[in-house]
Amino acid sequence: MRIFPYAAALAAFFHLALGAPASAQDVTLTSRDGAVQITGTLTSFDGEFYRVDTVYGPLVLDGQGVICTGPGCPDMEAYIARFRLSGAPALGQVLMPALIEAYAAQRGLSVSRNDAGPGAQTFVLAEREAGNTVAEIGLAVSSTDEGFADLVAEEADIVMAAREIRAEEIRRGQEADLGDLSDPARRYVVALDAIVPVVAPGQPVKEMAIADLIAILKGQIVDWGPLGGPDAPISLHLLGRGNGLQQAVVGRLLRGAVPLAEALRHDSPSEMAQAVVRDPLGLGVTRFSALGGAEQLPLVGGCGMRLIADRRTIKTEDYPFVAPLFLYTPARRLPLFAREFIDYMASPGAQLVIRRAGFVDQLRERIPMAQQGERLAQAIAQAGPEVPLEELQRLVAVLSGASRLTSTFRFRTGGSTELDAQSYGNIGALARALEAGLFDGREVIFVGFSDGAGPAEVNKRIAQRRAEAVRDAVRVAATAADHTRITLRVEAFGEALPMACDQSDWGGLINRRVEVWLR
Repeated sequence: MRIFPYAAALAAFFHLALGAPASAQDVTLTSRDGAVQITGTLTSFDGEFYRVDTVYGPLVLDGQGVICTGPGCPDMEAYIARFRLSGAPALGQVLMPALIEAYAAQRGLSVSRNDAGPGAQTFVLAEREAGNTVAEIGLAVSSTDEGFADLVAEEADIVMAAREIRAEEIRRGQEADLGDLSDPARRYVVALDAIVPVVAPGQPVKEMAIADLIAILKGQIVDWGPLGGPDAPISLHLLGRGNGLQQAVVGRLLRGAVPLAEALRHDSPSEMAQAVVRDPLGLGVTRFSALGGAEQLPLVGGCGMRLIADRRTIKTEDYPFVAPLFLYTPARRLPLFAREFIDYMASPGAQLVIRRAGFVDQLRERIPMAQQGERLAQAIAQAGPEVPLEELQRLVAVLSGASRLTSTFRFRTGGSTELDAQSYGNIGALARALEAGLFDGREVIFVGFSDGAGPAEVNKRIAQRRAEAVRDAVRVAATAADHTRITLRVEAFGEALPMACDQSDWGGLINRRVEVWLR
């Protein structure tokens, strides 16, 4: 066995896992110039990289840089990318199949579906003329819980999740050498959705205070009468406890509080919507994407601010209970085809597929200043003694003639500068727009806002720091942008433009934000 001196350093640098294991056979990998030769047992090949066990430990080598000889060498041209997705029906039943077929069409590939058992199928993508199979994508539809369990059990490569990962799932992933699954690099927001209350058409209650909705879920309010409805019991409809959206309801609205009130449980959002439509005393909590014939019930905050989920309020997270749909990937290298498929999901074509499937896409939209009248009216109405008229006038002067982008950045808690899951994706999307030159010759303004807890000047400084942090993150991510052609500006107005009252956790959460404006 011939090993060159720096092989140990290579082993340390390339110590990572690859895809499905190949048959264990001896191979020799020789550099193109013949200067380096490494011999060992081939354990896997993902179409790009060889993973070889040597006396120095595992080495991962780029297949384009070496020549493989020996009985274990794979046929690089005949390589088939194989990977498996498992998890939430919200992603797996309609959206992921639609994205797979659209991606195949973009690459000029044919697609065939094969039944792989209950809730499972395999998509075979092949060259149209030659017929050679390029990729096989397994899709198992179960639940978010099962998706993470399959990843740990090495029965899946990608998790389809209807909620963020839990602490115990992070721990199990680390124990299984999958890396830190809470790392934003391991999480991708595929589409946007929201948690919404729904009622039957004709229900006399036309809006509901968020505090009342929470009280109903906890079993503290059981009758429609106190809410302005008929003197009759509320018939509560919820999804099954293992459903990812139901788990998001517990986490987002109830802050993990259990037990819930007694409720009629449903296997799917569409089944729930149909049941609520037939139940004049029914109240359901479901997905914005699955309203069916049920009517969304607008929510009212503590200060009377009316909140309703629509495409723009979900994109901006001005609606407080946005529920993104995620893909989670392990810290091992996925096949190139899988990585390119995930990258495709950010393209305009994929975003249109997402919208046609009934979800909210992440394409940027512009909201002119002229359409901000209600927000400005709320700012004036809620302004306290620490927000003088001069500050509101400065806000109008700075943003006059500009349009707000739907790319908004929000933060998890208090004075934290940690972005929420949707906002991490916004950094990459905004950076790609800068690199594409979409904002050349324009001024991009990062505008920081805060909640009203504490002194106004302190809040303004916090808002300034957050806006600077977001601007810097976007600038760093936009490595290929010509920054001489773009002006990136920071402004901060602290608590001057509240989206909701701060008396509740969710109110402070949506007030702590960095908006992006374009002039």
